[in-house]
Amino acid sequence: TGAISSLHRQMEIQESEFRRIRSEKEVLQKQLREREVQLKAMSDKFCSLTEEQKQEEVMVMMKEENHNLQQIATEQESQLAEQNKLISELQGTIRQLQAEVVTTRLHLLEQKQAQKEIQSQAEALQHKELQTRVALECISSKFERFRSKIIQATFSVEGSRDPSAELTDDEVLEAMQKIINERMEFQRKLKLKGSK
Repeated sequence: TGAISSLHRQMEIQESEFRRIRSEKEVLQKQLREREVQLKAMSDKFCSLTEEQKQEEVMVMMKEENHNLQQIATEQESQLAEQNKLISELQGTIRQLQAEVVTTRLHLLEQKQAQKEIQSQAEALQHKELQTRVALECISSKFERFRSKIIQATFSVEGSRDPSAELTDDEVLEAMQKIINERMEFQRKLKLKGSK
């Protein structure tokens, strides 16, 4: 937004300079037309003079005035050419600034779109994380119930003593393995005695 505001200010400055030069150009053109009118009026006046009034002094004055007017016209045409060149350069600068404004706006739109996509992805990840936490809590709850049942089944066997403290998973597995081994040993002895 700051870049766009800066470009707009530059464009306004260039356009103001453009209007000023165009105004000066119009003034110079008006002055040139006025000089041409004066020259024509003097020429018409000279043509209307009688033969007696056409003296050498009048001719010199007319030549000098004509020379002065030509110099002024040449200078003004030169100034007009320079101003036309400057106007063309200013128009090019204004077009360039307008293109930069459009490019900057496009970049801003792309950044906003990317930000929306990132925000959407973040919301999706948050939703997935919540689902994962709920599933993890459910699994943890089921595991704790299953572990509790295993401990209860393991230590409800006749001859087993209830644990005095909270058991680790390794201790539970060891107790189960002990029961399994004892039952296998018992079955082996029964087979040796010929029992079914």
